[in-house]
Amino acid sequence: MKVDIIGDIHGCYDELIELLTKLNYSFQDGIPIHPDGRKIAFVGDAMDRGPHSLRVIDLLFRLQDRRQLIYSPGNHCDKLYRFAKGNNIQIKHGLETTVAEIHALNPNEQQHFLKRYKDFYEDLPLFVKLDEGNLIIAHAGIREGLIESKNRKKVRSFVLYGDTTGEQLPNGRPVRKDWAQSYSGKPFIVYGHTPVLKARFLNHTVNIDTGCVFGGRLTALRYPEMEIEAVPSSLPFTSDRFTHFE
Repeated sequence: MKVDIIGDIHGCYDELIELLTKLNYSFQDGIPIHPDGRKIAFVGDAMDRGPHSLRVIDLLFRLQDRRQLIYSPGNHCDKLYRFAKGNNIQIKHGLETTVAEIHALNPNEQQHFLKRYKDFYEDLPLFVKLDEGNLIIAHAGIREGLIESKNRKKVRSFVLYGDTTGEQLPNGRPVRKDWAQSYSGKPFIVYGHTPVLKARFLNHTVNIDTGCVFGGRLTALRYPEMEIEAVPSSLPFTSDRFTHFE
């Protein structure tokens, strides 16, 4: 299987189209098609913070309708789902940008979008297995011991939020362990969630969230070639949003 896996988009629709073009996709009836039959996959968090979340989500809807969607949902996907259900949640940490786009729609369009998004999210797996289990896409990663786990709650927490300690940094963000440092599983894990300045390969894993919405880049991993393609962000660079590993 040949697949191009795209990192956290966060509403950066223009960069997504630029990256797909660089990867040699063209649009037919609103669907990106590759001349060599390659597929597109996503590590999640398509929305929030950036300028065009609904345009990105609309593309995902179209892919899902054609049964061509390969998507591992992230924490922002989950929070928008809870908003769509009417749960009492805090509209911050980027969700406010998506909510503003939704509120700009007319009431009928808002109702239709929220219902469609609920259906969209409920059809997603917690993480994606491809290439006979040799490739796994999980938004925040996954430890080898969780890959076959029946503990859905524990798996869900890890793949959405990462290996958190329960502590918080001074800026309010959670403290996360560097789970990839000790990963020794056979499947190759592609993940995002924690912005890094460039794709980080470590122990049969790669983090491809290169912080497009924070002025970095939007990155794709070409599998099985293990080649990186990226396009620069059009947004201002915010250095403190990137993790600098030892």
